[in-house]
Amino acid sequence: MLKNKYLKQWSCIVSKHLPNLSLPQAVGLATWSFGIALTKSSSLTQVSRLIATINHEKPNTVRQRLKEWYQEAEAKKGDKRSSIEVSSCFAPLLAWVISLLPAEQKQIALALDATSIGNKFTVLSINVLLAGSGIPIAWCIVKATEPGSWKGHWQKLISHLSGVIPAEWQVIVAGDRGLYAPWLYELIVSAGWHPLLRINHQGHLQIPPSTTWTQLAGVVNTPGQSRSAQVVCFKTHPSNVLFWHVGISVTKTLG
Repeated sequence: MLKNKYLKQWSCIVSKHLPNLSLPQAVGLATWSFGIALTKSSSLTQVSRLIATINHEKPNTVRQRLKEWYQEAEAKKGDKRSSIEVSSCFAPLLAWVISLLPAEQKQIALALDATSIGNKFTVLSINVLLAGSGIPIAWCIVKATEPGSWKGHWQKLISHLSGVIPAEWQVIVAGDRGLYAPWLYELIVSAGWHPLLRINHQGHLQIPPSTTWTQLAGVVNTPGQSRSAQVVCFKTHPSNVLFWHVGISVTKTLG
């Protein structure tokens, strides 16, 4: 039972915006996020101690409850235990973020990111870019040494968010050059979003109506210069793209 009124209020908010969660799951998430925000730490020990203090409970009782919250069903005590299907939270989480934006806002920026955790894991995530920060709204974790393409993972992540953002909104999707692939570009476009992906400067492009292939590195070669155009990119697998190229500095002219 929650005794702290602020924790109660936060639990109600979490349950309202993530209706896919059962009440115990929503309370668990609210307790974890409440404790993390106040302690500025995700340490199980620190969060347990804080919640125990403000909710008048024993630290070990809170610790066990918080630990069981993120465990698989078979690791929990009791007969009616279940695992949390994290992907079911992605769409409502994005809808929650959108609901907090100004009513007049009709655009949103997303970022695709791949972050390696040592040589063990890689976290693939889609984030809402807001006020200089990235808010993770969909993610999956793969083994760093896992062979094969990430295509299936990105397809699932994007499909979870399909239809959440109002159709009339402009959606910019940014990604680093390491994430570029023709299938990813097409996947973003098929979702009704606008790709803003970095590519290597060794490539070539055509600027219609010309059919001559021009080196990408030579299109912009002066610091501060910029250029945008609808072009055909890549000799091997030609694709119509909106090209945007900026000169940053003398030693690094590609942005």
